[in-house]
Amino acid sequence: MKVLVTGAAGYVAGHVIRELLEHGHTVRGTVRDLGAEGKIGYLRALGDIELVAADLTVDAGWDEAVAGCDVVLHTASPFFLSDDESKLVEPAVEGTLRVLKAAHGEGVKRVVLTSSTAAIVNTRAERYTEDQWSDVETCSPYPKSKTLAELAAWDFVEDKEMELVSCNPCLVLGPLQSDRLSLSVKVVERLLGRMLPAVPRLGFSIVDVRDVAIAHRLAMEIPEAAGQRYLLMSGHLWMKEMSALLKARFGHQGFRPPTMGLPYPVLWLAARFDAGARSILPDVGQHKILDATKARTELGWTPRPVKESVLETGQSLVDRGIVKP
Repeated sequence: MKVLVTGAAGYVAGHVIRELLEHGHTVRGTVRDLGAEGKIGYLRALGDIELVAADLTVDAGWDEAVAGCDVVLHTASPFFLSDDESKLVEPAVEGTLRVLKAAHGEGVKRVVLTSSTAAIVNTRAERYTEDQWSDVETCSPYPKSKTLAELAAWDFVEDKEMELVSCNPCLVLGPLQSDRLSLSVKVVERLLGRMLPAVPRLGFSIVDVRDVAIAHRLAMEIPEAAGQRYLLMSGHLWMKEMSALLKARFGHQGFRPPTMGLPYPVLWLAARFDAGARSILPDVGQHKILDATKARTELGWTPRPVKESVLETGQSLVDRGIVKP
């Protein structure tokens, strides 16, 4: 198939592109600036890929980007921590609708949307599956942006002859294709580089970026996936467990990941001044149970062990010299 991947320079998108090329698909990718060789040059090394300019915040370029494509994989969305909803919610929702409108106008058969478990877990439940939706009234800006963007996508296709599938990964880790770091990879960077004096009691459901890419391809190829959401998760680790793994693997090279616990009052004080600390404060001590059975059974998806993902993220950071002893 001929596939458009939006936000081609993104962490997930790069691995999706490699997965598609390796399975014989033709790929076109959108980037905001074709002249930013430092950000997009590595994509050309992945294989025969066509890159076109398109920005989620403007209409120009999208009709041309989707023209002739069978499928669109919409991976592009703002991903950073901010207290300002306008920087996240509006671009995510309007950008998603802009892509869907262009795809529908050009007769695209299926769109696979990269959503997030952030659109699932920000509500109360004993176990989280694709049936849950985050409560936008209580969400911080980032999960609110992912939830509203996905809801807008489902509303858009409801009365149209176009199929939608959503992939909802949790914290995405794994090897890097470039020196640009996603927010998720910075969790490992901060531990391995000892940018934190101690470790808060935070737990993460984790999935490997390569397995996220495989899930996107399967969601695109399998006819029965139409109209479905797929939660993507491999396993859960506490931040202290991640740090211990990194110390065991890289300690002999001079790396000293923190292993002492960070008291909650210290984190609470930091949250008064730091948006990142504020965003994680409600999750301290929480272990949310995520169930990825649906992706495993319906897509035939088998993610790799979560410890492998953590260590390969660390190895990439070391090999690229991003983190030094």
